[in-house]
Amino acid sequence: MTRAAARSSARPGATFSRLRRRCIALAAIGVSLATVSLAAGAAEAADRLPLDGDWAFQRMEGPATQAGKPPASGWRSVTLPHDWSIEAAPSPGAATGGGGGFFPAGTGWYRKTFDAPDNWRELEVAIYFEGVYRNAEVWLNGTRIGTHAYGYTPFRLPVSGHLKPGAENELAVRVTNEPQPNSRWYTGSGIYRPVWLEVRPPVHFAPDSVFVTTRALDEGKATIGISAAIANADRLQGGEQAVFTLAAPDGREIATEAVALARPEDGDSLAIALEIRVDDPEAWSPETPALYTLAATLRSGGGTLEESRHSVGLRTLTWSGERGLLLNGRPVVLFGGNVHHDNGPLGAAAYEEAEWRKVRLLKDAGFNAARTAHNPPSAAFLDAADRLGLFVVDEAFDGWAVRKTAHDYADIFPDNWEADLRAMVLRDRNHPSVVMWSIGNEVYERGNDEGIAIAHAMAAVVRQLDVSRPVTIGLNGLGPDADWSRLDSIFDALDAAGYNYELERHRADHRRRPNRLIYASESYQHEAFANWRIVEAHPYVVGDFVWSAIDYLGEAGIGRVFPPNEEARAHWVGDHYPYHGAVCGDIDLIGSRKPISHYRNIVWNRGEMLYAAVREPAPGGQAWNPTRWSVPPARASWTWPGNEGRDLTLDVYSRHPSVRVLQDGELVGEAPTTEAEAFRAEFTVPYRPGRLEVVAGADTFVLPSAGEPARLRFPDAESLRRAEDRRVHFAVVEIVDARGTWHPAADRPIGFRLDGGRILAVGSGDLASTESYRDNPRRSFEGRALVVFEVDSGARDVVLRAEAQGLEPAVLRLR
Repeated sequence: MTRAAARSSARPGATFSRLRRRCIALAAIGVSLATVSLAAGAAEAADRLPLDGDWAFQRMEGPATQAGKPPASGWRSVTLPHDWSIEAAPSPGAATGGGGGFFPAGTGWYRKTFDAPDNWRELEVAIYFEGVYRNAEVWLNGTRIGTHAYGYTPFRLPVSGHLKPGAENELAVRVTNEPQPNSRWYTGSGIYRPVWLEVRPPVHFAPDSVFVTTRALDEGKATIGISAAIANADRLQGGEQAVFTLAAPDGREIATEAVALARPEDGDSLAIALEIRVDDPEAWSPETPALYTLAATLRSGGGTLEESRHSVGLRTLTWSGERGLLLNGRPVVLFGGNVHHDNGPLGAAAYEEAEWRKVRLLKDAGFNAARTAHNPPSAAFLDAADRLGLFVVDEAFDGWAVRKTAHDYADIFPDNWEADLRAMVLRDRNHPSVVMWSIGNEVYERGNDEGIAIAHAMAAVVRQLDVSRPVTIGLNGLGPDADWSRLDSIFDALDAAGYNYELERHRADHRRRPNRLIYASESYQHEAFANWRIVEAHPYVVGDFVWSAIDYLGEAGIGRVFPPNEEARAHWVGDHYPYHGAVCGDIDLIGSRKPISHYRNIVWNRGEMLYAAVREPAPGGQAWNPTRWSVPPARASWTWPGNEGRDLTLDVYSRHPSVRVLQDGELVGEAPTTEAEAFRAEFTVPYRPGRLEVVAGADTFVLPSAGEPARLRFPDAESLRRAEDRRVHFAVVEIVDARGTWHPAADRPIGFRLDGGRILAVGSGDLASTESYRDNPRRSFEGRALVVFEVDSGARDVVLRAEAQGLEPAVLRLR
């Protein structure tokens, strides 16, 4: 059962009852401390108690009520994760502005009641929030127990002293996402990641302290290092042990080491360090993401006090300017893309299935790496990256002490940066997918002494917690007339240098700093070929991360193209409403790959050999005006009604030496597509409905014209049925003709009806729409729409129906 499935199927009352029965059973055999299994970071266990269901919520303006008591009325029921900003339509007057996608922000209250068993009087209880945007204030039973300002890092609040064992307890959370603007992209508002109740015995593994590294990995053996800390070790009675058991990917227990625990002479914490040797290891890599499981157990006499389980990937990382980045002793290239944290139509809500889907989309598009721009991702995203095989550059901040927007992280930087950086590294350091720690992005202090000092301080904090990965940053230059070498001092504080849009400077920098590891932390889409050639030719340049991998909310208008009669403007110039998001992704907001994605994959030689797309004709027969973040719009279709007789441009991408284009069986032309031509060719074809074929070697790519729109279709119906046990589903619907040919020019409102669940969101790839993602029906875009729905727990039959005027409906049945 997935963690999400456990959340949806295990009612809070049933979970508490199960834990109470376990505590009673232990007491019966004379064990004084309750056995609880907890998960942290990449850990997984059944008895870390989810607090995601049965919350009450309301929006509210004004100051907090006295003693943290929530308002008396006006509540509605919500389930976490929850983002209240996405529930409204974009509005040109929103305080978030174009950076926040013109969505509302403001203040919200949450509250939840839960029962605490009597047995918890002697245990340590904490509430763990994976992410709240932003400025969270938490009360338990009317007493404020803590606050947390940064919206992207987890935080844990001890509650034992305020808990009422044997009674009902009320948790209240006030979330203040104001003043605005406080970000350059869409943040969402609310408790948008999961919440957990953690219950531990008095003596336990300190949270986030179990850390596993691979110290050596050879053909037939591996050595892993394990460190941990015991909290409240001054309460040890004698005879306790910490036992570490490693299980192979197939579940076999292959090694066990035990450490006798003794009361520390000074303080209440006890550090543990040991090694485990593994024969015939299965190394983790994006191609073979094998995961072991480490069980960390505290034992006393014959009883278990506490156990946690952690996913472990056996893999080594080394790096140098001479050989580049080495995974398990072999050079690797990061075929990367930048991703924001939102999940498109769901807003910031970090549903587990949405995070896994995002990783699958990246992998299917040929990416082997993602940079989490510009904040730590959800734990579920990293879990998916571990299991599906995706490198991650884990980034902490967009800015430091100097602000980029009126009320961003600079407001809280001095008092919070170290704790937030530690929270990211401690949570994420057991994830084998994480290959770099990034401490910032285009920080405004990059060219002065203050920035250099901050970089050194941050690098020291990271290295104190983990030296097994390089520390990096993504920087752009200091202006067209500034000497790039002025950035040497800040890069010298780190292990790898991320260049934003200026990879061409690599040669001069390598001459000055031959040991520098370099990669394009951000690049324009049109640089795919040029950057690939740089990476191919120079081992010290280890990758390219395009801006961006997936369209995202906020930063409205970046990536848009302008019509011929309108001047192209950068996204920070003027007002781009009704755009409410960024259209610079290789993948659109609902998961469809754009032609540039296929071109990139062909350039990278990641498996695709041939693709073709037609450029959308611009008004008046002139050329589009793109910005640096955009490419001319195109789609893989030969359906262009209204353009009969007009010459259209066909772009062909190929890893074959040459290609031929045929229109209705007649040769249009032939052209080379070697590296000298950047693996692409361009053809002019007069439009008439029919059939285009692109032939290269044994491959043929066909673009048929669609007839009249006839029906709706769920193209992924079979894969949805194979995943019937998931809690949340993503169903794309297409408009097709009678033969089943996709019709991208027949957009209209599509409505959805669902039996056996609830619809969470409806979206399209149109980031200039003024509709809400809660609107149903919603207009399709280029013949496609997406519905996201949640299945009711215990539902036997789930039926989804898509309907549009004049079209035969589509029906999807899940059991």
